[in-house]
Amino acid sequence: MVMGSKWHRFIQAWTSRNIIDLMNAAAPHSFFIQPRLLISVIKPLLFCFLLLPSLLISYAIFFDPIMLGANPAEAILHHTGDWVIYSLLLTLAVTPFRRMTKWNDAIKLRRMLGLFSFYYVCLHFLAYLGFDRLFDLSDMAREIAKRPFILVGFLAFLLMIPLAVTSTRGWVLRLGGKTWARLHKLIYPIAILGIIHYWWLVKRDIFWPLLLGLVLAALLAYRLFNIMRAPYRQRGAKVSS
Repeated sequence: MVMGSKWHRFIQAWTSRNIIDLMNAAAPHSFFIQPRLLISVIKPLLFCFLLLPSLLISYAIFFDPIMLGANPAEAILHHTGDWVIYSLLLTLAVTPFRRMTKWNDAIKLRRMLGLFSFYYVCLHFLAYLGFDRLFDLSDMAREIAKRPFILVGFLAFLLMIPLAVTSTRGWVLRLGGKTWARLHKLIYPIAILGIIHYWWLVKRDIFWPLLLGLVLAALLAYRLFNIMRAPYRQRGAKVSS
């Protein structure tokens, strides 16, 4: 009888195509971590993974500059810029991942991912200002006005500041949930500007900006699909009630 109920739970989980249901069914009988404990394992691992690139760059700067190649300033700019986009895309992927897996605790990763995006964009900006412009603000202003790809990147950086400042629970309460949510939709134009900045920077070798742009397009299409589907879901809920 116990064996029968166990297999019944497994069959329900598989047929629902819900990974969290599967883990709940398997957790008492195997090595699976229960979903409510999974976030406590994944979050610190993800934190270390996202911090590692900046630690490697710091190590290279202070102890082994050869790691950065013939043009260290350019290498630092490219690596920090890459991780801005990676972090932004991971942030945007949280909601689709949560909806597809039904693992609601995934939402607890979003703030950390967003703050890592800001962390890397600050490193990227400081690397540009320090290594490329030698902290000459007037020279930087001239470059921003003269080069469209720098202007686009700088605009994305400015738009990220209010998102980082208002990322705390206290700011959610101050602004109100709806206002806060509208403000944080800026992440979508920020990500688009980031891809444009990358594309205009590389000019000819567009493989990586194209690939990352396609990932962003897929995430935006998923978002648009859910917005368009929302009225039908609400109508169906009213009918069923």
